[in-house]
Amino acid sequence: MEVIRHDVILVGGGGAGLRAAIAACEASPGISVGMVSKLYPMRSHTVSAEGGAAGVARDDDNMDLHIKDTLKGSDFLADQDAVETFVEAAPRELTQLEHWGCPWSREPDGRVAVRFFGGMSVKRTWYATDKTGFHMLHTLFQTSLKYDRIVRYDEYFATRLLMQDGVCRGIAAFDMRTGEVKCFLGKAVIMATGGGGRIFPFTTNAAVKTGDGMALAYRAGVGLKDMEFVQYHPTGLPGTGILITEAARGEGGHLKNRLGERFTVQYDYGLGDKAELGPRDMVSRAEMQEFEAGRGFEGPYGNYVHLDLRHLGEENIDKKIPFVRELARNYVGIDPVFEPIPVRPVVHYMMGGIDTDLDGATPVPGLYAAGETACVSINGANRLGSNSLPECLVFGKRAGDHAVQYVAGGASEGSEAELVDQARGEASRLEALRNKKGGERIAQIRRELNSTMEQGCGVYREEASMAATVDSVRQLKGRYADIGITDTSQIFNTEIVQAIELGNMIDIAEAVVMAALDRKESRGAHTRRDYPTRNDADWLKHSVVTFSADGPRLEYKPVTITRWQPEERKY
Repeated sequence: MEVIRHDVILVGGGGAGLRAAIAACEASPGISVGMVSKLYPMRSHTVSAEGGAAGVARDDDNMDLHIKDTLKGSDFLADQDAVETFVEAAPRELTQLEHWGCPWSREPDGRVAVRFFGGMSVKRTWYATDKTGFHMLHTLFQTSLKYDRIVRYDEYFATRLLMQDGVCRGIAAFDMRTGEVKCFLGKAVIMATGGGGRIFPFTTNAAVKTGDGMALAYRAGVGLKDMEFVQYHPTGLPGTGILITEAARGEGGHLKNRLGERFTVQYDYGLGDKAELGPRDMVSRAEMQEFEAGRGFEGPYGNYVHLDLRHLGEENIDKKIPFVRELARNYVGIDPVFEPIPVRPVVHYMMGGIDTDLDGATPVPGLYAAGETACVSINGANRLGSNSLPECLVFGKRAGDHAVQYVAGGASEGSEAELVDQARGEASRLEALRNKKGGERIAQIRRELNSTMEQGCGVYREEASMAATVDSVRQLKGRYADIGITDTSQIFNTEIVQAIELGNMIDIAEAVVMAALDRKESRGAHTRRDYPTRNDADWLKHSVVTFSADGPRLEYKPVTITRWQPEERKY
């Protein structure tokens, strides 16, 4: 078996992973970084982010205001020390991207342009038209090419963390091009693999977002924190789930029901004429209530409402949100200059993830996480739009810096023979999977998983439906053990990839629904009809789901509060 050695092993090649790799190289002139990604970095899901990145940039804004907006958006479940750290560092990181060549949009006077985003008190969101993630990822990738010490392993799928004496010392990953499993040894491992939105049927997430990093850390003994909080974005295209960015509403777009009413102004946000810019959880619930009242449109993929941009005018649309026009034309055959766009709530982001501290360190020595796969937690029960891109930057850098400190502090590589044996065991497991002739089909189990997750953990939740989903996921887990593989080839065997991803998705889904069933309150994106109010006395705490052979264990840990006491969430 081939053994590959680096000081730091990065799993994932998106925004958080690239920022961590660059930070590690900047922190130490001799550090060696191996970046293992199941796809080419420029295909990472960061490229799909459209609207922008939040950071204090104007005289009418300040750090405390951004902190307060973020905490309120989180329904006060975010850790306040983490939010303070994030808000203070975000403008520096966005400015650094400017220096590396990110083409931020500009005001006529030359300043970086900023726009409104949901739940933000002022214009705070930096943007590059409506292809912000595309330009940020290009900038990070191009910057990473300066460093020969970043060695990329594209289209390698990490399937196991290599552990010894309770310390993470590497990964086993297989080369999709050959099917060969290789042993990657490092003194520190950083997970930056994104979220797991593909456990749901309607999602803005790319097909690759199957919770891989979360599942690997979970099986290695790291808790998954706040998994019950899954964000629905109110403006996804029916059928495809493709995102129509919040920037469309930030530029003045209106949401209308089938009666032609701007229905969000009728809900008690306290936002007046900016009612479409309520936080995502609130706007998604408003849409669901319109559907239930019979005021939605009906289509082949269920109910939807209209996002009306016609009043913005063609020149403004083409200048500020040209990609929105392109997406609407290509995927629903509608030109938003002349017709409204059909939209519905779709799963967008997982607030929960691998439990980490402010430096991205997990409770397992040598293992770090950053980006959507991690939960530090700055997002609490609901993430504000445009906080996720700077989160990748801020905590990607911190994870890279701290991993280098950990390596420099004398971290050992462990016993190579034992670690290679673990990797060989993983190779044997994958070979057995490749030749498995069970009676269950991957696609059928995946469809049933999607269906039961939407029924039990949708925008609105109830005890009975969540309990049914818990039972369904457990049954699917049992059936997964009997899957059959029809493609036995070694080279680019996508069926093996899908089988591994499905196993990861089932573990993540089980953590989501278990934590959701236990939380008997409504907070942020977790909205229960049977417990409709927030209950700080009993539930101002983080859930933590840990793996055990007998099934997931659920525990809780306190929320860090510094200066801001929880208050009623009003806008």
